[in-house]
Amino acid sequence: MRSAARTFALAVLVALAGATASGRAQTTCAPRVVSAAYEARIGAVLGHGSDVLGAQLIKRTGGPTYAAAAGALPPLLYARTSGKRSLTRTGVYYVPSAEPGGAQGAGSPTLHVADGSEILYGSVDGPRLSVYAGNDLFGSCVRRSTPARLGAGYLPVIRTAYTDNSGAHYTQESFGARLPDGASAAFLRVSTDRGMTRIVTRGGALTSRHTLAVEWAPRESSRARVISDEAYASARRSAAAYWDARLAAGAAIDVPERVVLDAERATLIQNLMLTWRYSIGNAYEEFSFPESIDGAQVLAEYGFHDVAGAMLRTSLTRRPEPYPNWKMGEKLLGVATAYRLSHDRALLRAATPHLAGYVRVLAHQLAHSSGLLGRERFSSDIPDSVLGLHSQAVAWQGLHAIAQVWASTGQPAQAKAAGTAAAELRSGLLRALARSTRTVDGTTSLFVPMRLLGDEQPYALLPASRNGSYWNLVAPYALASGLLARDPAGERAALRYLQSHGSRLLGLVRAGAFSLYGTGTAASGIDQVYGLNATRFLADLDQPDQIVLSLYGQLAAGMTRGTFVAGEAASVTPIAHAYYRSMYLPPNSVANAAFLETLRATVVHELPEGQGLELAYATPRAWLAPGKRISVSGLPTSFGPLTYSLDAHRDRVDAAIAVPRLGGRTLRLRLRLPRGHRISSVELAGKKLRSFSARTATIDLTGRRGPLQIEVHLAR
Repeated sequence: MRSAARTFALAVLVALAGATASGRAQTTCAPRVVSAAYEARIGAVLGHGSDVLGAQLIKRTGGPTYAAAAGALPPLLYARTSGKRSLTRTGVYYVPSAEPGGAQGAGSPTLHVADGSEILYGSVDGPRLSVYAGNDLFGSCVRRSTPARLGAGYLPVIRTAYTDNSGAHYTQESFGARLPDGASAAFLRVSTDRGMTRIVTRGGALTSRHTLAVEWAPRESSRARVISDEAYASARRSAAAYWDARLAAGAAIDVPERVVLDAERATLIQNLMLTWRYSIGNAYEEFSFPESIDGAQVLAEYGFHDVAGAMLRTSLTRRPEPYPNWKMGEKLLGVATAYRLSHDRALLRAATPHLAGYVRVLAHQLAHSSGLLGRERFSSDIPDSVLGLHSQAVAWQGLHAIAQVWASTGQPAQAKAAGTAAAELRSGLLRALARSTRTVDGTTSLFVPMRLLGDEQPYALLPASRNGSYWNLVAPYALASGLLARDPAGERAALRYLQSHGSRLLGLVRAGAFSLYGTGTAASGIDQVYGLNATRFLADLDQPDQIVLSLYGQLAAGMTRGTFVAGEAASVTPIAHAYYRSMYLPPNSVANAAFLETLRATVVHELPEGQGLELAYATPRAWLAPGKRISVSGLPTSFGPLTYSLDAHRDRVDAAIAVPRLGGRTLRLRLRLPRGHRISSVELAGKKLRSFSARTATIDLTGRRGPLQIEVHLAR
């Protein structure tokens, strides 16, 4: 199997390179397509149960890299909505840009189509500004376009370039900002060497043969207004200053890899715009359960407690349908997590009456059953009424977490009610699991059904069927809940099932992507929205290579390159032979949160049940090459804000750690050194420290009080 995996992976990369080369021989603006050989080979890769492409990257010297992941699949470019229709006029995705001005996010964002063709106001059905380069709609010939990039690599200032059919060259930059009266406006600047720029709105057209800078605020006027270069530059400086200040209000993870750092900041900015919205400007602009609460937890993990709290308060206004137990469990868990990280008593006071009501509803169900909650809809897309392990595990997790919070805040009656319900539900779930789980592939892996006490059978290849695909999306909720934490062997066996039955591709969650392809096809895609809990599960099982693979896989294949936009699902099997891949209803706030969660998992892992912290357990090895630096500043944890840094030199690594309030709980640091390096000795404040493992490059700092200054000496 390993030899076959290498052969298939290399064949896909060769075929992809061939598709790129053959495209140049076609007519100037013919759609770029992949070769039949590539389609056949990617189909073969997708037919494997193992992550063929991911395994190839992990086997590389030094492990996965962004460059290697980017060479595995073509880039994302197109956006689709329901009925497999294009989301925009040219089919290209858009980048949201606005200055929200509050914890509720962007009210009327400007949506900048990434090929430079249009700016949409508020939504895809709202007012639009179109840009023409000569006789072409700007960017309409993809072959003559420069892929969009963000200002300074991460700001929502969209830059692109285009050559029209006469050979004239154009550059374009645009962004959204707030006017003095609070209205949202789009700012656009187009320059050309010898062409004609035309900007068209409902109010008329503006033309120029040189540089044209405009301000467009449809709430005030349907016309775009010509402004000076100085006015344009001033608005851009203001927008950049706003976002830099907003980012500075949260925690920071600084890593020595520009693309990762840019993606971190860009996805945080997007999520601070979207807040509770699953997407923006399209049919997915809604509070999506349970996904949006996952996003709120991640913003809390990055120190944006105002936005996380506002999102959770918003969630309490939503009715718990059509799967009430799952939604109630998510709200319990979300508030408990946010409080644990922020100690926001105002949020807890506002939420407690709602949450106490949820506890009563859940406890009532348990009192009239054999320790399980009642049947409910499997998911929004699967109407089957089931005893869903995924939803019931989250309900248990939420009850358990809020009981701990209430106990710590002097609410013993509430804590007892939630704790009793949690204990009863856990016992019932474990009994049901004992009757429902099945070993497969001999005794090496374990299939954990999401339909308890039913006849759900193991899936040979998860994305090959609708039920298998949706099992793969929701299973991480159960596996990451901690329900199986007392059975490490069972957890590892469950991971083996995932890894051998088509669960992952390039470290990303695989799915049928039916919204893109339709049903009844052999096509396959990815859905990294659900990678968030998959990462948590991998971190609990100490799978650093898989976490690094997920990080680079999402950067290269799960979001657009240079602008960091992701959809709910993305294609892998080519659609109509197209070279560029498609997404479903981007941008997606929870796909962004999945990336942010994966990045956080590289630098800190909180052990289950508050046992302590593990630092730098899953960083890419290249981040500790000589001259590199990793730093974490003010990152919220259960024990208080975490700050530490690692500075790598030729023969040592210097670590500085401000130890949170651990109270004797575990604190360990791992140095994922470049291959061939090992720890020879460790000094803490000038004294030799013996509590380290040279084999695993792990240093045990349990019981040490900070700040800690550590010198780790290296040998080859």
